[in-house]
Amino acid sequence: MQKNPAAGLIDLSNGAYAWLAPQGTWGWSNAGLVVDGEESILIDTLFDLDLTQTMLKAMRDAQPCTANINTLVNTHANGDHCHGNELVTGADIIASSASAAEMDELPPEGLAAIMDAAKTMGPVGEYFIHCFGAFNFHGINYTPPTKTFDGELHMHVGDKPIHMIEVGPAHTRGDVLVHSPADKTVFTGDILFIEGTPLIWEGPVANWISACRRIENMGVDHIVPGHGPITDKSGVRKVRQYLEYVRDQAKLRYDAGLNAWEAAQDIALSEYSAWSEPERIAVNVDSLYREFANDDTRTDVVELFRRMGELAGFKPRVDS
Repeated sequence: MQKNPAAGLIDLSNGAYAWLAPQGTWGWSNAGLVVDGEESILIDTLFDLDLTQTMLKAMRDAQPCTANINTLVNTHANGDHCHGNELVTGADIIASSASAAEMDELPPEGLAAIMDAAKTMGPVGEYFIHCFGAFNFHGINYTPPTKTFDGELHMHVGDKPIHMIEVGPAHTRGDVLVHSPADKTVFTGDILFIEGTPLIWEGPVANWISACRRIENMGVDHIVPGHGPITDKSGVRKVRQYLEYVRDQAKLRYDAGLNAWEAAQDIALSEYSAWSEPERIAVNVDSLYREFANDDTRTDVVELFRRMGELAGFKPRVDS
């Protein structure tokens, strides 16, 4: 993925903002802000405290009322969308019930421990460092949601209606869209990776495809993805078509008797190979195979990272 020339705080007009990371690769996530009068809602924090602090300062400079943000929504459980929660003091923190439960499973100290061990883990450790070495996971106080919901939640920021729509399980177990109709804006979390490869940690893929179609049917002008540049409905359609393509290609190989790792190595990504992190095909096929087999047995996450790392060129060294 190319460097994003529009990184930083982007004014979408009328009190809606997007925070865009300088790139959309592993851990470099986007966030959003909606303000009306003296009230505000923040959509997601970032992967570590320094990044989140920089974002919050830019928001305070643009909108002084955000010194006291009223509400924070975490679109899902991945740390690059919630590790900075502790810095949004005094806010109600909202997430879907499924996301709140999933956050408990890998708190920041768990990721810090993995990264501390990465140098001793061989090629997969090198891949971990490649993905996450730019971030500091030490000293983060795990700050979970204070309120949860299932399905949909409707509230107001000043006079603006805000609709939170649970569309997971898809990327994770409880993905949420945040729609501000007055601003014709939707913040999608990781339902959308733009110019980057979607990552199916959870599935079923049909839920994710349905979520894309829901966005395609919204009356919005601004679509802020979890990673990558702001997009339009053509960008949403490309994500949906990737998911449909990988689903269909994986099913052919499942029916032919290939295992998930063999299938991941065999699928030609064609135009999607230009997206960043094409190696995520290893996780996507593994999740699809679990779905095809109606099997809840999960492959160990370190093994999944090993497969991705191998596809990305992080392989055991062969002595000559």
